[in-house]
Order: sequence, then structure tokens, then C-alpha cells
Amino acid sequence: MDALSLLLNRRSLPKLMEPAPQGEELENIFRAGLRAPDHAALTPWRFIVSHGEGMQRLADILVEAAKADGAEPAVVEKAAKAPYRAPMVITVVAKVTEHDKVPVIEQHLSAGCAVQAMQMAAVAQGFSGYWRTGKWAYHPVVREALGVQGDDLIAGFLYLGTPGCREAKVFERDLTQFVEYL
Repeated sequence: MDALSLLLNRRSLPKLMEPAPQGEELENIFRAGLRAPDHAALTPWRFIVSHGEGMQRLADILVEAAKADGAEPAVVEKAAKAPYRAPMVITVVAKVTEHDKVPVIEQHLSAGCAVQAMQMAAVAQGFSGYWRTGKWAYHPVVREALGVQGDDLIAGFLYLGTPGCREAKVFERDLTQFVEYL
């Protein structure tokens, strides 16, 4: 798949199954993330992989967060199942470094670019993925469990696996609604 087709036809698939990327395929996904724009070469990213037993550990963290909120049993159960929407979840953390010329927001955006690049690298290799944040990304219990401190931010949970459903047609948007010229 050529790069422009990849970008113009990007879709998030709601159903992902085994296999998840492994070996060189997974390394390519990380390498793509490491190519995100990075002002001053701060490398403001950290990737935490949940796969196999790690999926249960992530589920346990989400359950702990739900219980800390006094959530209803249905919400706790949903939190326990959340990681299992795909066979692998990569939590992308914006790891902030104080810098005179690179504000915190730019480092957060850089981590977001890393998530996008990683998703595209997965698709280019025959896998699929989708990016989620949601309330758990900001929850203090989740942040603490994953070592996210201070201005650091969970940029997203990148769910990865093999497409388990057919892709829907890409919805074409009217460029005139989004593009302006000075």
C-alpha cells in the first residue's frame, strides 16, 4: 500500500482479533512512532505494551480505578473487559521534559503524532488499530500505576490486532468546510 492511499483511507476498525503484531512487525510500529515530529530531540514518548498476561494487568488497573470511583458493578465489569477489545494495547505516554523552547503542549502533540504513526505502520503491515483515550487515560489510579507523573500525559491507548470485520467505506468530507486561505 502506498503512503498516500494509507493516509487517505485510514479507518479505525471496532473489531480486532489475534494475531497481534510481533517481532519485526511490532518493532516497525515502534520505529514509526519514534519518527514523530520531535522538536529539540526530546523523545517525549514512552510505550507500554499490554499483551498476553499484560492484558490482565491493564484490566486490573482499570478495575482498581473504577472501584476507587465507587463505580457500579456494570462499570467495573466494563473496565475489566476494556483491554480485551483487541489482542494488544500499547499505552502511549507523553514523557515531558522541561525545555525553554519546547512547551508541554508540543510534547503532548508529539506523542499524539507517535500514536498516529504507529497506527499507520500497523495498517501498512496488514494489521489494524484504533486509538482511544477516555476517562481512564486521565484517572489518577491509572496514571500512578503506569508511572505517569506531573505534566506527563497518556496520549492514548492504541488497540492493535488483525481486522475482524470488513472496513466500511471512507466517508468523504467537504474540504471547503475545513480549509481556509489567507
